[in-house]
Amino acid sequence: MKLLLDECVDRRLARDLSGHSVNTVPRRGWSGIKNGELLVLAEKEFDILITVDRKLSTQQDISKFKIAVLLIRGKTNRLEDLRPLVPELLGALPTTKPRELTVVGR
Repeated sequence: MKLLLDECVDRRLARDLSGHSVNTVPRRGWSGIKNGELLVLAEKEFDILITVDRKLSTQQDISKFKIAVLLIRGKTNRLEDLRPLVPELLGALPTTKPRELTVVGR
């Protein structure tokens, strides 16, 4: 799967997502882009946007975009708080669907 880590997700988390093609918003040059425009860009190249931005699903109608969004709900967005959720995240990837929000963690 082609995964895109939102800029609010520590880029080092990509190392834990082996078996998938992982890129980051900053590496794509998309830092600072608003969520709606980001989803438009991301849906053209990626299967899933991984974020910790809890407001994204209330600010955007995800059903309008041809990309799945996976929200990680950790204690914080620090790598040490996200890493324990990687097994759950990896388990959720096969069942994520475009136009839907999947939540892992708390």
